[in-house]
Amino acid sequence: MATIGFIGGSGIYESLPLSDVREVEFDTPYGTPSDAVTIGEFADTGREVAFLPRHGSDHGSSPTDLPYRANMYALKKAGVTHIFASNAVGSLKEELAPGTLVVPDQIFDRTSNRELSFYGDGVVVHQPFTEPYSPELVDHLSEAARTATDGDVPVAKGGTYVCIEGPQYSTRAESEFYRAQGWDLVGMTAIPEAKLAREAEIAYATVAGVTDYDVWKADNEVTLEEVLENAERNRTAITAAVEEAIRTLPEDHTCAAHSSLEGTVNTPTEAIPEATRERVEPLLGEYL
Repeated sequence: MATIGFIGGSGIYESLPLSDVREVEFDTPYGTPSDAVTIGEFADTGREVAFLPRHGSDHGSSPTDLPYRANMYALKKAGVTHIFASNAVGSLKEELAPGTLVVPDQIFDRTSNRELSFYGDGVVVHQPFTEPYSPELVDHLSEAARTATDGDVPVAKGGTYVCIEGPQYSTRAESEFYRAQGWDLVGMTAIPEAKLAREAEIAYATVAGVTDYDVWKADNEVTLEEVLENAERNRTAITAAVEEAIRTLPEDHTCAAHSSLEGTVNTPTEAIPEATRERVEPLLGEYL
């Protein structure tokens, strides 16, 4: 049976119907994760859910400085095969008003200061990333969000999430540029999370809650107060969507992400340094 991971805010986790909850601390070769991984049984279904707050319980790290690799490595070690995530995002489209839930299917990476891969140090992995979110999970999560909200909240399937470095919000020129490209959402945490999930062969999709119109709209200025207030309003709908997605995911569900490392290792096994092999064993072991 699949173990499902959830990456998001602590408020959403606290709303999930988990029992027999335990916290597990993971040591990783990529440092310490944002927090302990909380694992519990979901709604007496026998299905395990592993939750990790992206920013930690105290939200002490900026998007650039988050331990993305340690977080994903810990979830892999916890046996996670599917991840549902949540993000707070700005909207680049008039029709995607604050309060809308969006399940994006594309990402444009505008970051510049983040570790994007588990690999290197003597092992080179060239992995396709044409579809950055698992198409199967995008379909499933979109349908779950529509079912769970029952028409009370607008839900959009598909769209491009442009990931900026932060922690500052966009300039007006940047926001207008993103909008001119036809992109849909702007946020700060999709990268490298989606890339690392693929490198760990974990199926990954996110439900993004729109909190603002970024700054392309005339006389609109994004403030932390507005973002936090609307994120809180979005929390109930996001929680309902994630619960429905977990509840209805088939027990034997699999997708292309689960074999996405096949044929991607470009370094002969005998040429990989021993220390590197030990570090990537939980990720690449069957391919070395």
